Amino acid sequence: MFRAMTAPITIAWAATGIRVLDQTRLPMDEVYLDLATVQEVADAIRTLRVRGAPLIGVAAAMGLAADRRTGGQAGSGSEALAQVREACSLLRATRPTAVNLGWALDRMLSRATRAVESGEELRSALRAEAQAIWDEDQAMCERIGEAGLPLVPDGATILTHCNAGALATGGKGTALAPVYAAVEQGRRVSVIADETRPLLQGSRLTAWELGRAGVPCTVIADSMAASRLSRGDVTAVLVGADRIAANGDTANKIGTYGVALAARAHGVPFYVAAPRSTFDPSTPDGSRIPIEQRAAAEVTHFGGVVTAPAGALAWNPAFDVTPVSLITGFITDAGLLAPDRLWEWMRQ
Repeated sequence: MFRAMTAPITIAWAATGIRVLDQTRLPMDEVYLDLATVQEVADAIRTLRVRGAPLIGVAAAMGLAADRRTGGQAGSGSEALAQVREACSLLRATRPTAVNLGWALDRMLSRATRAVESGEELRSALRAEAQAIWDEDQAMCERIGEAGLPLVPDGATILTHCNAGALATGGKGTALAPVYAAVEQGRRVSVIADETRPLLQGSRLTAWELGRAGVPCTVIADSMAASRLSRGDVTAVLVGADRIAANGDTANKIGTYGVALAARAHGVPFYVAAPRSTFDPSTPDGSRIPIEQRAAAEVTHFGGVVTAPAGALAWNPAFDVTPVSLITGFITDAGLLAPDRLWEWMRQ
């Protein structure tokens, strides 16, 4: 049975800012951080203490509203708006691939502009907009769960890559939302989680989260995914996304592309689950999605221990792009969409 009462609290308002779960400390320690300034929020996002495309959008919006300078306690009029713009630029630069971050910040800046122009109290306006973004994310997660429910029958085995559950959003998740919805209805569901090298979001986070919820989870090394898919016992692959281009090409955690290729080779349906805020109609295709490059040490070290000889080079993109031709469908807050329906929906 899905134990909703044990679901982790990833983010909350705090007396002096916002409170976030430090995801770099999982699975060993459940530690919460109080962040009082935009700079602290930016650092938490950059260092992956706060991660997951929807969640970093929520965190950036809440952090912007909670900071004393951008929240309207200092300056007024054009000076206050300039401070908000500066803070948005700082936050936007932390993670270039996830479009939810820019989407949330654009909304916050637009709301700040309207407040300043109308003489409305800036702090209240920003707080209300940040809360609305958080509320909408929770609602979108619920609708994604409902839309994906038919894909998770009783006895299903779902393979996922990285973490796209409650830890990655302001709600119950994207790719894991249909799993939770199915379990809530009494269906027997198990999950296979790729470990997701080099930062192990699958083994550290997905397995931890599912364990808290009482959902059986098997962790496999990334190199085992194709072999497991070949056995014929995987019902579907469900993954999240950090940005989905206008044509449906999808950026997600590095290694997703290889899972999609293996799923196609073995006839296993491959679905991408994401809220509207992850779809980017301004990016025509995957070749135009900016891919974040991370530190070489994440590859040449493991748990702080050197695993490569001195002088060895490392290539460490945080994401890859899965072509839309490999995607069976998209699980969205508007329902289950075929790839050829995306552009029409994004234009609405």
